Amino acid sequence: MYEQSKLSELIRFAGIDAGSAVIDVYPGDGDWTRLFSDIVGPQGRVYSFVPAEVAHFKTDPVDRMRTLAKEPGRENVEALSADLVAMPEATHPADVVWLHLFYHDLHTALIQAKGATAADFNRVVHERLKPGGSYVIVDHAAAAGTGTGDTQSLHRIDPAFVREEVEAAGFVLEAESTMLANTDDPHSIKVFDPSIKGETDRFAYRFRKP
Repeated sequence: MYEQSKLSELIRFAGIDAGSAVIDVYPGDGDWTRLFSDIVGPQGRVYSFVPAEVAHFKTDPVDRMRTLAKEPGRENVEALSADLVAMPEATHPADVVWLHLFYHDLHTALIQAKGATAADFNRVVHERLKPGGSYVIVDHAAAAGTGTGDTQSLHRIDPAFVREEVEAAGFVLEAESTMLANTDDPHSIKVFDPSIKGETDRFAYRFRKP
């Protein structure tokens, strides 16, 4: 997670408010799910969605989210798992779909093993959002012009490529933020390398479903 000032700015950027319905895609440790749960309150809903493509991890992400949903005060959280492109069948229409450091994985063998593609996923996000809803993507930036060339090896993706791909699914880029930018990142290092871990150059996009 980020320092409080950046967290607050990210929440404002995403447009998540009391009463919002949010789909947290691949929630990891659940930190974002907990934060969203606190923000949307009893009138809101948070779908902690674990793609089946990653459900087999040793950390047992599905069970972790089910346990989280049973925490006191988390009645507004629902833990779900299904194939990535089956997400619309598992969730209700949402105000916000949130992807944090996951979009690049859509272009890796792990996620594509069951046949899903980024284009497929972007279409189902479009289907699942309410009109006017937001698709928020935060990810590790790759060097300009690399497209998806570094998604598997460095876990990075070219921001311009993401924009092009998401817009092709019918979304409109509504806002972008440099709050997580790091101009000292050489973009040639794997994001888990100790020299850059936690400090990678990151981009944030908010797309709107017309």
